[in-house]
Amino acid sequence: MSNSGISVFTGLRRFRQVWRHRMVSLLFVLGLGLSLVVASCSPATVSGDSAASPSAPAESRVVRIGHQKFDPFTLVKARGGLEKRLQELNATVEWTEFQAGPPMLEALNVGSIDVARTGDAPPVFAQAADAPLVYVGGSTPKDRSSALLVPADSPVQSVEDLRGKRIAYTRGSSANYLLAVILEERGLQWSDVEAINLAPADARAAFEQKSIDGWVIWDPFYAAAQEQVDARVIRDSEGLAANRDFYLATNSFAAENADVIEAIAAETQSVAEWAEANPDEVVGILSPILGIEAPILDVVNARRNYSFEPINGDMVAEQQKIADTFFELGLIPKQVKVQDVIWQKPPA
Repeated sequence: MSNSGISVFTGLRRFRQVWRHRMVSLLFVLGLGLSLVVASCSPATVSGDSAASPSAPAESRVVRIGHQKFDPFTLVKARGGLEKRLQELNATVEWTEFQAGPPMLEALNVGSIDVARTGDAPPVFAQAADAPLVYVGGSTPKDRSSALLVPADSPVQSVEDLRGKRIAYTRGSSANYLLAVILEERGLQWSDVEAINLAPADARAAFEQKSIDGWVIWDPFYAAAQEQVDARVIRDSEGLAANRDFYLATNSFAAENADVIEAIAAETQSVAEWAEANPDEVVGILSPILGIEAPILDVVNARRNYSFEPINGDMVAEQQKIADTFFELGLIPKQVKVQDVIWQKPPA
């Protein structure tokens, strides 16, 4: 290569080195400037002992609770204390009323409510249908709060006299189980009567019109029928069914909201203790809400409680007996193990 060629090559190499150095410097300056702009637009993050900027508040939770016309949640709602407890947990409550347990647990099944209070039978049917629910609490027994009624002037004098008669009940409710065990106690089969599935309001109308011969029903409908339509008790639930209240939640809600469930339990139990000590005030609160006369509610209160207690062995055994009875009668499609759907509070 000639000296002139070498000079040109050397010059080009030197030019490229200088250009490369200037480009690196330019990119560094641009990068630093961009970093400063981003930093000026971003929240400050300070480590160590320096004060950090406050984080955004957690999103408020909404707890959707299902209840029936007259149950512990009716009184809890009327007292208003649950809203205050939940406010401390950054949560609010929405109430939805149902006429009976089965449609309430269907709402729980499809996720339109999170927590529900119902009688003993609906959770068994729901479990047999693979509904994603768990028991989160129960009440003490109230085994005089439902009965099999006939009109006062009916010729029926005993359970045996009901053979071949039309008996109204609500499928999937506590009345469903009570009718089964009333018949079993006297040696009758389910097929020995004509069991008619009716909602409480429809059954009341049919009872008054005497288009049915008997009606298995729970309070306050039971007490109202005794007072208003001259009904006669053939057999009540004492000694046959504990008639406990049960509190349930969806699997997902229970798994993620143990603090809310505990708040609901604490408030309901607090209201239950207040109600036991103040029955007249309970009647005064509930009578206008329910549209039921005070004397009828006096009877109802004497036969029930409003408690919310942890699930125990007696509750599980009673529910398992209901499940076994329904399976034997062909009322549920498969055997279920109640213990499998008992909520286990997560460790602290």
